[in-house]
Amino acid sequence: MTTPTTPPPAARLRIAVVDDHAMFRTGVRAEISGTLDLVAEAEDVESAVAALTATTPDVVLLDVHMPGGGGGEVLRRMLPRHPDMRFLALSVSDAAEDVIGVIRAGARGYVTKNISGPELLDAIARVAAGDAVFSPRLAGFVLDAFAGTIEVAQIDTDLDRLTEREREVMRLIARGYAYKEVAKELFISIKTVETHVSSVLRKLQLSSRHELTRWANDRRLI
Repeated sequence: MTTPTTPPPAARLRIAVVDDHAMFRTGVRAEISGTLDLVAEAEDVESAVAALTATTPDVVLLDVHMPGGGGGEVLRRMLPRHPDMRFLALSVSDAAEDVIGVIRAGARGYVTKNISGPELLDAIARVAAGDAVFSPRLAGFVLDAFAGTIEVAQIDTDLDRLTEREREVMRLIARGYAYKEVAKELFISIKTVETHVSSVLRKLQLSSRHELTRWANDRRLI
C-alpha cells in the first residue's frame, strides 16, 4: 500500500518595492510579511534597475514619481530584458496623465496609496496572475484613452512643457484653489505660486485661470 504524499506548498510570490519614501516601503513590508517574499527594495531609478536585475521578482510595486526619471523610466529599462516581470504602479496621484503614461510604458495595473492592506495583497495576486488591476476611477481613464476620448498624445506633448512643480500648481489651481491655499499646500510662497501660474499659462498658451480649468478638465487632469 502506497503512503499518500503531501504536495509541496506553492511557492510564495517574490515582490520588490520601488519607492523613494522609506516610511511607505516600511508599511508595505509590514503588510506583506508572512504572505509574500520581499526580495528587493529601491528608492530611485538606478538602484531599482540594479536590484530588479539581480533579484528578478515576480511583481514590482512601482512608484510613479521618484528621482532619476520616475516609474516610466524603470519600465522602459527593465521590460525589454525581463518581459515576464509584472509591475503594479502605486502613487498618491490619481491624475489621468500619470495613469495613462505608466500603463503605456508597460505597467499591468495602477492603484493609489490609500489602498488597504487586503486590497493591496489582492491586487498583487491578480497582477501576478496576468490580470490588469485598476480602481474604478482610474480604469475609466484607461478606457477613455483607448476609446479616444482622452487625447493621449496631446496630454503628453503639452505636459512635457511643464516642470513637476508647475504640474502640481496647475492641478490645484484647476481644482479651484486660491493662490494662498496652493502656497500652503505646497509649502511655497504666494509669489512663487504666481510665478508658476504665469509660466503654466504661457507654456500652454492660455490666458486665464478659467481657460486653465477648462483645459485640465477636458483632459481629465483634475
